[in-house]
Amino acid sequence: MTTSNRLRVGLIGATGRWGPSAHIPAIQRLPETELYAVCTAHDNTAREAAQKYSVELAYHNDKTMDANPQVEAVDVVVRVPTHYVLTKNALEAGKHVYCEWPLGANLRETKELAALARRKKVHTMVGLQRRASPTYLRLKELVAEGYVGQVLSVNLMQQGGGVLNRTSDRTWQRDASLGANTLTIGFGHSIDALCMVVGEITEVSGVVSTQVPQWYETDTNRYVDVTSPDNIMISGRLEGGAVVNANVGVHPYHGSGYRMEIYGKDGTLVLAGGGGGGAAGEQLRIMGGRKDDRQLQEIPVPDRLKWVPQEVQRAGSAFEVGQMWVNFAKAIRTNTKMEPDFDHAVRRHKLLDAVQHSSETGRRQKVAL
Repeated sequence: MTTSNRLRVGLIGATGRWGPSAHIPAIQRLPETELYAVCTAHDNTAREAAQKYSVELAYHNDKTMDANPQVEAVDVVVRVPTHYVLTKNALEAGKHVYCEWPLGANLRETKELAALARRKKVHTMVGLQRRASPTYLRLKELVAEGYVGQVLSVNLMQQGGGVLNRTSDRTWQRDASLGANTLTIGFGHSIDALCMVVGEITEVSGVVSTQVPQWYETDTNRYVDVTSPDNIMISGRLEGGAVVNANVGVHPYHGSGYRMEIYGKDGTLVLAGGGGGGAAGEQLRIMGGRKDDRQLQEIPVPDRLKWVPQEVQRAGSAFEVGQMWVNFAKAIRTNTKMEPDFDHAVRRHKLLDAVQHSSETGRRQKVAL
């Protein structure tokens, strides 16, 4: 893609955590994209962000940025409770939109945004970035190529630490209704990657639990009540007939990390890594063994699945986000559909709702695909 054809992006959330660490490094270092404008909640922070990232245009009103015809795509990288209104404003202005995951605080918001995007005939992307991860893409290929044969059973285990303490700027996540918690984020990302690799879950039984009902704010020295879940356990069945188990939790200390196991008639695949839930930069390794092998051996990830420049590959969390931006720019420039879009986000929110409903009722749930 030539410099003149780079996708001009207006980013909302230039002073948060994820925008500066993942999106901005990716957008600014890719040949497909240009960080054309930044938007924050206040004029002074917008101007400071523009200066910091060498961006000419700074806005403190998202609708004003949306009205600029030179802004082609809007990147929404803010707290989940504001995803809906900011994304809705951008869609109504006719912009293509990349919104971080979860798209909405609930299924209703997500459905509304997906429907609006279809009416406006714009391209969308939701930040389920493991769908652009070279490691997960290779694992998906191996399953599709028949490495394990017929998939019989899948087991996912993701255990993190640090649930007891947080700084006050992060304890807003204690309210489950705001949509940013272990069910939607930790479990949501991991179960989406599982579904990408082995197929969708068609029926599920779930337990969604808040095991730690208070968090301690380390900077204010006070306890706050918590309704957000910290442990999610499911069992179910995949569309191909295999059984699936998943356990995602955040605990006080020493989470044991991430592991996904795929067992088939002809072999076994295992993806394992550190304690951050299978995200980029964790040195995830694919291990595999077929029926005549003595033990599991590491399977390399080919460079052909890495679409971003080396400097982005070395930029930590910007790696997978950069892969997503390459896909999104391609979808817009070629006018082709690319997942995970907002319709995909609806599918994933339906699964999360089914898990929650099963936990509340104690009954197994069918999942609408």
